[in-house]
Amino acid sequence: MVVLDHISDLSTLFMQEKPRHPLITVIDFASTDEQQLAGASVSTGFYSVMFKNYCSNRIKYGRQYYDFQEGSLLCVAPGQVITLDSEFDHRVQREGWGVFFHPDLLRGTSLQQITRKYRFFSYATNEALHLSDKEKNNLLDVVDRLRNEIAENTDSHSHTLIVSNLELLLNYCRRYYDRQFITRKSASKGILAQFENELEAWFRSGGTSVAGLPSVRILAEKLHVSPNYLSDMLKKETGKNAQDHIHSFLIEEAKNLLAGTDLSVSTMAYTLGFEYPQYFSRLFKSRTGMTPGEFRKRG
Repeated sequence: MVVLDHISDLSTLFMQEKPRHPLITVIDFASTDEQQLAGASVSTGFYSVMFKNYCSNRIKYGRQYYDFQEGSLLCVAPGQVITLDSEFDHRVQREGWGVFFHPDLLRGTSLQQITRKYRFFSYATNEALHLSDKEKNNLLDVVDRLRNEIAENTDSHSHTLIVSNLELLLNYCRRYYDRQFITRKSASKGILAQFENELEAWFRSGGTSVAGLPSVRILAEKLHVSPNYLSDMLKKETGKNAQDHIHSFLIEEAKNLLAGTDLSVSTMAYTLGFEYPQYFSRLFKSRTGMTPGEFRKRG
């Protein structure tokens, strides 16, 4: 395990000059040697936005390997662990860049709640962003401006301009991820169908009575995607996130039980996976405008 807590750790790892700024740096991958990372698991204490314009080693996330393909962008949050393949090809000419920044850079700025604003930082590596030539050039322009600003002598405007350019970079990434959800519609429909199948299987197998309600995390793991990616994909495809889909399915199941059985509301709530019946009644009313009892009486 290679643990990189500080931005300065990158210069030590890649044998480069000490970063001009203690909280952010831009690295040209053409000048680095990744051989020492072959087969290593890497965790950092900072955010990473990495673009590689060459076929690189495979990256492992969880139990699966994924190709970090040519022209793909990967965004990694602090604490995430990725593992590089042990194979290393010296013949590959390496091109690309990485922007690495510490959370302390964002304190008191509009980016402080970065993981809420830019959910792609918690996507899995197989959900890397694949860029068009125009998108690559747009990001490179912003990265060059960011690199130049970091290299400037520090003055009263430095921090604001660095954060502003960083925010511009991340906003472009968010736009391009939204575009990718659209261009991957066929793949998204496949995930949606699998999601619905897994959700139905959970209820049909009696999983609710044993393990409770299915969580977005559990369903995402079954589909080999990250929870945020699953929710964002479903939101783009259907207008509802993963939790909304779970609740909608749950309400339909509850309606069937109310209409077709004599189970008490409490027993029904436990059967559906609720720990407390009042939570079920509250959710049912918020979704239907009626309590379970009122729905049953309406017949």
